[in-house]
Amino acid sequence: MLLSEQTYKKIDREVAKFPPDQKQSAVMAALQIAQDETRWLPPEVMQDIADYLGMPAIAVQEVATFYNMYNTKPVGKYKISVCTNLPCQLSGGEKAAHYLKHKLGIDYRETTDDDLFTLVEGECMGACGDAPVMLVNNKRMCSFMSDDKIDALVEELKK
Repeated sequence: MLLSEQTYKKIDREVAKFPPDQKQSAVMAALQIAQDETRWLPPEVMQDIADYLGMPAIAVQEVATFYNMYNTKPVGKYKISVCTNLPCQLSGGEKAAHYLKHKLGIDYRETTDDDLFTLVEGECMGACGDAPVMLVNNKRMCSFMSDDKIDALVEELKK
C-alpha cells in the first residue's frame, strides 16, 4: 500500500456511500483524497487506487486524465488555476494572468524553482460575476483578483 492508513480510512468512508458491488463509484473521491496526500497522481498511486477499488487501472487513469482537478504530473505545493474562459477574460482575467505570470516568473503549466507554485489555465469556475477568478489547489476560490489581491495571495501562501 502506497498511501497512509488515514488516507485509506477516508477512502473507505467514501466507498461506504455506495452499494458493496459498486465500490468503483468512489473513484473520483479516492483520487482527490490520494492527491491531497501525494500532491499529484503518479501511475503507481492510480494503480493502487484501482486495486483498492477493484477496477481496471486504465479506468482510473481515464478519470484522472479527463478532469483538470487531478494532477497527473508533479505540481508545486500550490496549484493556482486562472480562469481563462471568455467572461473572465473580458473582465480582467488576461491582465491578472499576465501579472501573476510575471510575479511568479513562470508561464502556464510551469512550476517555480522553489517548487511552491504551479500555474495552470482553468475552465469556467462558475463565478463569472466575480472575475477575474483563480482557484488554489482546486479548493479555494479567489475572486476579483486585482494586482493587490494577487500580491496578498502570493505572500500569504509563501508563509
